[in-house]
Amino acid sequence: MGTRASGRVISIVFFLVFLLSSGHSFYLPGVAPRDFMRGDELQVKVNKLSSTKTQLPYDFYFLKYCKPQKIQNVGENLGEVLRGDRIENSVYTFHMRDEQSCKVACKVHLDDQAAKDFKEKINDEYRVHMILDNLPVAVLRQRRDGITSTTYEHGFRVGFKGNYAGSKEEKYFIHNHLSFRVMYHKDPETDSARIVGFEVSPLSINHEYKEWDDNNPNVPTCNQNTKNLVQSSTVPQEVDKDKEIVFSYDVTFKESDIKWASRWDTYLLMNDDQIHWFSIINSLMIVLFLSGMVAMIMMRTLYRDIANYNQLDTQDDAQEETGWKLVHGDVFRAPLNYGLLCVYVGTGVQIFGMTLVTMIFALLGFLSPSNRGGLMTAMVLLWVFMGLFGGYSSAHLYKMFKGTEWKRITLKTAFVFPGILFSIFFVLNALIWGEKSSGAVPFGTMFALVCLWFGISVPLVFVGSYLGFKKPAIEDPVKTNKIPRQIPEQAWYMKPIFSILIGGILPFGAVFIELFFILTSIWLNQFYYIFGFLFIVFIILIVTSAEITVVLCYFQLCSEDYNWWWRAYLTAGSSALYLFLYSAFYFFTKLEITKLVSGILYFGYMLIASYAFFVLTGTIGFYACYWFVRKIYSSVKID
Repeated sequence: MGTRASGRVISIVFFLVFLLSSGHSFYLPGVAPRDFMRGDELQVKVNKLSSTKTQLPYDFYFLKYCKPQKIQNVGENLGEVLRGDRIENSVYTFHMRDEQSCKVACKVHLDDQAAKDFKEKINDEYRVHMILDNLPVAVLRQRRDGITSTTYEHGFRVGFKGNYAGSKEEKYFIHNHLSFRVMYHKDPETDSARIVGFEVSPLSINHEYKEWDDNNPNVPTCNQNTKNLVQSSTVPQEVDKDKEIVFSYDVTFKESDIKWASRWDTYLLMNDDQIHWFSIINSLMIVLFLSGMVAMIMMRTLYRDIANYNQLDTQDDAQEETGWKLVHGDVFRAPLNYGLLCVYVGTGVQIFGMTLVTMIFALLGFLSPSNRGGLMTAMVLLWVFMGLFGGYSSAHLYKMFKGTEWKRITLKTAFVFPGILFSIFFVLNALIWGEKSSGAVPFGTMFALVCLWFGISVPLVFVGSYLGFKKPAIEDPVKTNKIPRQIPEQAWYMKPIFSILIGGILPFGAVFIELFFILTSIWLNQFYYIFGFLFIVFIILIVTSAEITVVLCYFQLCSEDYNWWWRAYLTAGSSALYLFLYSAFYFFTKLEITKLVSGILYFGYMLIASYAFFVLTGTIGFYACYWFVRKIYSSVKID
């Protein structure tokens, strides 16, 4: 019966996981649908220019595109600013379900600097991002494997390079004509409709005109009767100094069966669920292997050891024994630099709380891609408020070691990890600022981050530390000897460096496949929304980090080495080293970054991520090992 019941539970869990992982068609909280009547004005908003080659976003109007009479900024949240989003109005306006064959937007004269900027952005394969009704513009593409399914590329390219009219020299051409296609889902009872898709086909057309009039431009290649001419034109618009470029656009509308709640599905179809399931199965195999080892240690070896030790009649018999019981008088001895250990454990609790709550909100749909910048904003705010738990954990652990300077430990908890991150971030932001990129965090936002840190996070860390230090200290299950026991010579495979490096392989192996998708979404401008899979991988990471630390900690104690405190933390935390090495591998094999600044930004941000991963996994391993050691030494009789 027990096996059947557990089988049913596993089946239910996997069914729920499948729903959370693969089902996107549900209402997204906080994003209300908007109904449009026929003839309602629609305005396309412009966002940023981005490139996977440089990783440096730019404001849309950094290039000499058509500008409205007054540029209005849309208020961005904290996450959007940190991502480099700059949402503004544009000249591209039309009316709901009112098709336009070709409309002239403006004429631009390219001077030397403007032509140079366009050429640089075409060289670096920059893409233009626009928004209509909170939907990002996308370019339809066909899958190479021949499967007839709709997939999107985010944004359209600024232009392209190529040979034209027999020229041997490559020239630069700009996409100056945009063919918009808006999909809408009509309400069968009323005449209102909701926008469910926003596509664009960029074209390069050398428009002809005789005399230019801003109020009534006469462009023979672009009027209400030249739609076919526009689509069949083979003369592209070259980019060069002293060139006059006419920008134009047309709009078509198409009724769709897609409902508003499912309109993001097509944007999210880039991830292959089969690969994610392979990642889960791969990770589960690692967990089952480790669980088997832990079960063998806990149920067979430890049970036998405890039974034997408890049956010993004399102290002489005990001295003949070898193994983990002999270090009972030293196993709870405070380690070197225990204050710093408390600081990192408290910081790890803060990161763990932030990660767990963020994933729960993401699973519930509150941090969907439609809530632009929501994920980044939630992580920053949750980090700030989790300072309460970080301070509590570090102070409570510090009191167990009989420390007295809890205020100093509190200050270190509040400043060491955030200070290192902020210093790296400040240097990287200065580099981005030097490149005049919109990805540079403005002074006002930087000041707001500092205010969140000093005004909310630091006080909460102090409140948590006060509560943690006020609570009674944790009592050790065995007494600690006054004179430390001598540690015997260790075998080569039990040396600290070797066991620490070995311990990080399995936690990293449990997550590295999913890590590929995360890096792809961050650095190749794709959406990541498989939070169901990510949550499972996170749980597997916790279990794997805990189990590998327990296994290696048991082997260490059996070798009569009682210095387990720091080694437990570093064993699981060493997986961050493999994460950083994998990010370097990903950089050289998947990315095409050539600029020095872009390379520094990549490795700088990956260093921040790896450091946070080290603190997170190290804390998980430490608490698992701490629970294990207390459990086994409270189970034996000590004279």
